[in-house]
Amino acid sequence: MLRPHELTEVTLERTVGVGDVVVEPTLASICHADLRYYTGQRRPEALARKLPLTLLHEGIGRVVSSRAPGTAAGERVVIVPNIPGFLRDRTSPEQCCPACGGGLGEHYCHQGRFLGSSMDGIAQQRLVLPAECALPIPDEVPDEIAVLAELCSVSHRAASLVRDKLGSGASVAVFGDGPVGYLTAAMLHHVFGVGRDRLLVFGAIPDKISQFDFASQALVQEFDFAHADQVDIAIECTGGRFSESAVNQAIDLLKPGGTLVLMGVTEERVPINTRDVLEKGIAMLGSSRSSRSDFAEVLQAMKSPDCQETLRRLLPERITPVRTARDYKAALEETAEHRGWKKTVLEFEWELEEEHR
Repeated sequence: MLRPHELTEVTLERTVGVGDVVVEPTLASICHADLRYYTGQRRPEALARKLPLTLLHEGIGRVVSSRAPGTAAGERVVIVPNIPGFLRDRTSPEQCCPACGGGLGEHYCHQGRFLGSSMDGIAQQRLVLPAECALPIPDEVPDEIAVLAELCSVSHRAASLVRDKLGSGASVAVFGDGPVGYLTAAMLHHVFGVGRDRLLVFGAIPDKISQFDFASQALVQEFDFAHADQVDIAIECTGGRFSESAVNQAIDLLKPGGTLVLMGVTEERVPINTRDVLEKGIAMLGSSRSSRSDFAEVLQAMKSPDCQETLRRLLPERITPVRTARDYKAALEETAEHRGWKKTVLEFEWELEEEHR
């Protein structure tokens, strides 16, 4: 069993079934979830169950061969990491599991697999995927924008839970000035049409919060929650050790009958102010991962130059080339040691082992 921080190269054979495509990953970005596996910050039992594992789930690639009608070699595609059981086994949603058959959503599939978590991820020379999980990238969307589609899709899924309220003019507060908070606010603005007059973002670092120029901004440590105008919806995107304060500040800020959407991931249990949840009649919704429909809507939004300009602020000054396992390990370690606001984006140019000896 590999320990965190260990990397080794292996060769695996995959079967390409009817309806599958073979994708060569070209760009990928590193997620905090990848770093939790790499640095051993998941619970020991989770690490023991999941490792060894190829990481990364945010990425794009090119189709190199296809056994699926309508998908041809050479196409640029976004890789959808959530693979529901009915696609993997070529059955129907009704035959798959209660979540798929009951309409809960394929991102909750009981038989599903997720790249970089329950199956090997994008840091490979080739992937075999159901063609439905390799979505064509519109010509108007450059590669460096498309690589953000997975993270945007998760934010899109969370916002979709309150789509009706957003369409009725609801006010929204987003807690978190990191990439998840930024992209959630960006999706609210560019996809759901939430303007600056009803979108408020809370952060703790002035340089980060200033990037949200399409929204109203507030430093959480200076804000008077007790006397502020209340909002209809709050979305918590902080996670980690700041989850407790963010969740309870959101509860303070919500109107009676408001909705709290939880997105931040933490390994610990979080105490919350249940009294105000009960007295205000607050609805709490959890949201994690996304479905193919979220990717499709995100890719359409990404065709807009305004949306692209917003997303570019998360891109690094340079993309990191990865040719060997040593390059890959160095990129993970650099990102783990210097967790900045911008994403780390990797460009894969894998060399065969014999080529770099």
